[in-house]
Amino acid sequence: METFKLTRVYADADGESRFNEVEYPLTDAGPIGHLSQNVAVKQVQFRKVPTGYNDLHNAPQKQYVVLLDGGVQIETSTGEKRLFQQGEILLMEDTTGKGHRSSNMEQKERSSLFIIF
Repeated sequence: METFKLTRVYADADGESRFNEVEYPLTDAGPIGHLSQNVAVKQVQFRKVPTGYNDLHNAPQKQYVVLLDGGVQIETSTGEKRLFQQGEILLMEDTTGKGHRSSNMEQKERSSLFIIF
């Protein structure tokens, strides 16, 4: 079975932010490829992050973050770090708890797209 995989950042029952992998099942749609079921969303927001960005915070709302033109390092409250490259999608759900730290991987402005649900 085909799936679309992305990384989720969430807060566990103790308020610690953690990573896990999420897979969306895909079905064969013929010549156009494989598609997931529709995902209901509320809004889309565009963001530019300044050079040197390094911030500890919670996600302001449940959202997908699409990295458009630069990478980011995410560090959970447990100290686990992962690097995410341009083009990757994150599912940010740690709206409560201890939060996570985001840092630009390069010394340049970074653009991303928030898809809020």
